[in-house]
Amino acid sequence: MIGIGRWLEHPLARKLDIDDPRTTNIRKQIVLGKPFLRRIYLEWYDKLIRNLPKISGIILELGSGAGFFRERLPEAITSDAFLCEGIDAVIDARGLPFENSSLRSIVMTDVMHHIPEVERFLAEASRVLRPGGRLMMIEPWVSAWSKLVYGHFHPEPFIPGASNWSFPATGPLSGANGAIPWMVFSRDSDRFKRLFPELRVSVIEPFMPFRYLLSGGVSLRSLAPNWSFVLWREFERLLVPAMPLLAMFAFIRVDRE
Repeated sequence: MIGIGRWLEHPLARKLDIDDPRTTNIRKQIVLGKPFLRRIYLEWYDKLIRNLPKISGIILELGSGAGFFRERLPEAITSDAFLCEGIDAVIDARGLPFENSSLRSIVMTDVMHHIPEVERFLAEASRVLRPGGRLMMIEPWVSAWSKLVYGHFHPEPFIPGASNWSFPATGPLSGANGAIPWMVFSRDSDRFKRLFPELRVSVIEPFMPFRYLLSGGVSLRSLAPNWSFVLWREFERLLVPAMPLLAMFAFIRVDRE
């Protein structure tokens, strides 16, 4: 089993310190070098772009380092929690350096569950978004299938039963709870509405039970050839009615009223 695990591990991902900015740069190489995974990111980015509000203002991406969102939307400001290649600014999501009501949108991919004090981030998002602006994200989601996968085969913590929205800030990326987005926007939705009455969750779309796994993500080799991408995408579309049980991710759109 050890030999199989080592074979599955992506060669560039071996013995990496997740909190080292160089790891983020290497992960970007992995994303760009794996056609199946790159197509997933393109799909995610296009979904975010399609949902941008039709108002003026700044578009901010958080956690940009390992991705390539700017290729799809050059006018976006890119940022990360530490200095790494290809970003415009180092930004702590708990203290956004923007004026009140100045942002058209905040977008992020696989980021919110790494923010140790997400309540502070949401307060900041509410402050800097313009009325009509949007907070949008692709994040891990809680389902029967994802509990199995994230709970037993994924290195990051995934604790749907956590009593609150915070977790120890051990490092920019090593600190995490993959269940945070589900906890905030689904399990504790009444609390979210009470704390942030000016923010409205308008879309929660659970999706993608298999394709990210088959891509190998940023840690493993691809488990499916690039030519099979469309076949797997169509198969997942057939499973849409079962996504509450199968989804590993969700697209979430929060509107600033």
